[in-house]
This record gives sequence, C-alpha cells and structure tokens, in this order.
Amino acid sequence: MSDLSEQPGSVICVSIGRGRHKHMIAEHQHLAENGAQLVELRLDYIRRAVRLRRLLKDRKCPVVATCRRAQDGGKWSGSEAERQMLLRSAIVAGADYVDLEEEIADDIPRYGNTKRIISMHDFDETPENLEEIHARLASKDADIVKIACMANSPHDVTRVLQLLDKSDIPTIGICMGDIGMPSRILAGKFGAPFSFATFHHERTIAPGQLSFQEMTSIYGYESINAETEVYGVIADPVAHSMSPVIHNAGFDFLNMNRVYLPFRIPKDHLNQFIDDAPGIGIRGLSVTIPHKQEVMASLTKIESGARKIGAVNTVIFDEDEIIGYNTDLYGAMVSLADAAGEDADEQWMAGKRVLLLGAGGVARAIGVGAKDRGGEIQVASRTYEKAVELAAKLEGTAIPWEERHSANADILVNCTPVGMHPNMNDTPFEEAGLTRGMIVFDTIYNPEQTLLIKQARNHDCRTVTGVEMFVRQAELQFKLFTGEEAPLDIMRETFRRTISSAKY
Repeated sequence: MSDLSEQPGSVICVSIGRGRHKHMIAEHQHLAENGAQLVELRLDYIRRAVRLRRLLKDRKCPVVATCRRAQDGGKWSGSEAERQMLLRSAIVAGADYVDLEEEIADDIPRYGNTKRIISMHDFDETPENLEEIHARLASKDADIVKIACMANSPHDVTRVLQLLDKSDIPTIGICMGDIGMPSRILAGKFGAPFSFATFHHERTIAPGQLSFQEMTSIYGYESINAETEVYGVIADPVAHSMSPVIHNAGFDFLNMNRVYLPFRIPKDHLNQFIDDAPGIGIRGLSVTIPHKQEVMASLTKIESGARKIGAVNTVIFDEDEIIGYNTDLYGAMVSLADAAGEDADEQWMAGKRVLLLGAGGVARAIGVGAKDRGGEIQVASRTYEKAVELAAKLEGTAIPWEERHSANADILVNCTPVGMHPNMNDTPFEEAGLTRGMIVFDTIYNPEQTLLIKQARNHDCRTVTGVEMFVRQAELQFKLFTGEEAPLDIMRETFRRTISSAKY
C-alpha cells in the first residue's frame, strides 16, 4: 500500500466502527469502491476477539488501526495490556498506520513499514499550550502527529489551523463539536495529510464529524489545497443552512478553487471571528441570524442599501477593507419584478399597496425595496409595537394583526415563519382574503409550496416562493464573492433537490 502521508494533497480517512468483522469488511470494501483512499478500522468497536488477519487480508485501500480507550472517546472494555498487545499485533500484521496515544508510544516500538500516528484527544477544550503538546507528540518517533480537541470558540479553530500551517511534521489537527466542524474541511488547506469522516451521517464516531458523502459531494475535500479561497455563512445556529450546498455547487460548476463552509459563531465571539477570518483564508461571508446588525460594527465600509436597511447579509474582505452589503433586497425585488413582468429597477410599484406580514429583518429589507419602487407600505405583525416601529421607518401604516385581511393589498409578502416545516398546514393569511391578480410572495423556502402559495395559485394570484428569493440573493452574493456571474440554474436546481431529499 502507498504512503498517503507523503503524497501531495490531503485525503479523507473514513472511520469504520462496527461490532462484527463482516460488517467492518463490507463497509471497507464499499468505501474503497466508491473512492475512499484510506479507512480507519476502530478495533475497539468489535465486540468479540479481534481477528486482524481477516480485517487486513485483501484490503482494497490503506488502513489506520485504532483501538481507543473510553477516556479517549472509545469503546475498549478489555485491559490496557490487552489493548497494547492488539496494537502491536496490528503493526506485525502490516497495518499501514497505527494510532498510538502519547502515553504508550514509547512502549510500542516501530516495526516494518507501519507508519506511526501519535495522538492526543481532549474532549473538554482546546488547550492553550498546543505548540508544547505538538512538540511532545512529535518527539515520540512520530510519522504523523494528531491533535483532536473540543472547540469552545471559533478562535480555537483558528489556533489549530495555524498550528498545522507552522508544523514541520505532517500533522492532523481537528476541532471537535459543531463550532469546530470547519477545521475538518480546512485541514487540507493547511497541510494535514488527511482528515476524518464517518461512513454515514447517522453514525458519527466523534462530535462534529461529517460523512464521507458530505465531505466529497458538498465540500469537495480532496480538491482543497493551499490556494483554495474560503467563503462561508456565519450564524447561530447554522447546521441547517442551505448556503453551502448552492454556493459550492456554483463553484464546482465553474471549476473554481473555492469552498464555502458553515461557521457557527456565538454572538459574543463575532468580533474575534471577523478579526481571525483573513488569517484562515476567508475572502467573503454570508451573514444571517443573529449577526446581521451586530456585524456592521466590525466593517470599514457599508454600501448604501445595507445602511438604509440597517442590516448586512454579505461581507467581503478586500485587502484592508471589510465591506458590507445586503443582497436580500436584490433577491426580493428581482423575484417580485419577474412575477409582475416588470423591470426590478423601475418604479413599478407606484400606487400599489404592499402588505408586509412580520416586522423582522427580511420585512425591513423588502419594505425598503418596495418603498424605493413607489409602493405604499402597510405592516402587520403579531406584535403590534413592532409593526408600528417598522411602519414609521418605512413611512407606511401599521395594521393590527387581526385586521390584516381588510388591507386590500395588491402585493402580499409573508415575512413570518408561519407555514414553515413542520407546520405546513398553517398559513399567515386566510384564503378568503386572496384576490385574483394579487402578487403573493412567501419568503419561506421549506417547503417551497407552502399552504399560502398553494391557495394563492388556486385564486389565480401571481406567486413568488422563498426558493426564488433565496437563490436570487445568493446570485448577487456569488457575484460579489467571485466577480463572475452565478450559474443560476445550477444553484436553483441544487437547492430544490436538496430540500426535497432532506430528512427532518
């Protein structure tokens, strides 16, 4: 078997943890047939006596032999002496790599061609003395150093990636947990010989681990290198964001050396993350809840539309400048104009009554765009005080929630979550209030065909879905990120396919 640690580029090591030999062998073969170049056999998962020759015979790709103690997140239930004997036996049997903790590395000498991974795991934190720990591990006759630790802040991810970048010896650095997930994707950019994935997304072996399918089909891990530009979405929570799926599809279609990641950024870590971002290769960010207003304090420039809305959803790092934009307005206005058969930049809403349901950030962006195009703004919110506040900013009228059906709107825009999965039988606007020719815009995209949209079509209304707005705002983000036109059809198709196949 080839020595992957000395090959250019980084590969994915897929961890297999099954209780029976035949299941572990079957998954190993399946992965190799589907492009995996390295697997980790978690010997501690096997419930009976481990038969190494059976596991290693006729293997289709190189293997890492690992037997993890409970204190290191493993399932080994035998004695420590038995565990170390099993690891020695794996070396004698010709495993391509063996994973050894620092404490036992001196007691298990090098033998044959097996490469030594000397590892440390910390499930509580990312230690402050990473460099010191790395030096200790490297001194244990290591071919590869592995440090896996829990990320309690996004800055922990930055520190681990910087450690990889400075290391003279091949080093795997992983931050566990959902905050640490980006480290698993960016490891290859900073020189790690491999990163770890699980066989299936429902069988994670370590906190924050992605599946082999996610690492390959969404993020294109093995194409990432030192020159890869990094983009992402910052939010809290962020796990269900669809932005990585559509932006990475666009990058892949245009053969761009770029990757787009979800970054979970707690509110009190936002400023530190913006400071750290350029140092880990980030060139642009999408921004969503709860950071759209707060991020503005970290920017050096804000375009006029975003300033008028009072919120930023896109950040570009351009040398010493950090520039904020808002593409929600563009996405909404283009989508509405298409439905109306009008030019998005014209005053086509002049004299039309625009009823906004909800008074949050999306309602504010759409309200600003509608007012600029001549619309007469009405705001109805379940919290009347919020409707009054937004209506005042838009020079419009606040309407009590229970009176929204009597607004005689020409354009109805739902900016509330009413009707979103899983409450798909709910609607924010009764069917009796819909009239033929009305434009009905539902900003919800999951599901795309909300009850409001279905009922509006039944009444011959012109409709705009949340999918269209989301894709169109992403279209402008893509242009800001890359300077090139977005492959809109590819992004839209990918988005719809992902939503339809998602399991909730």
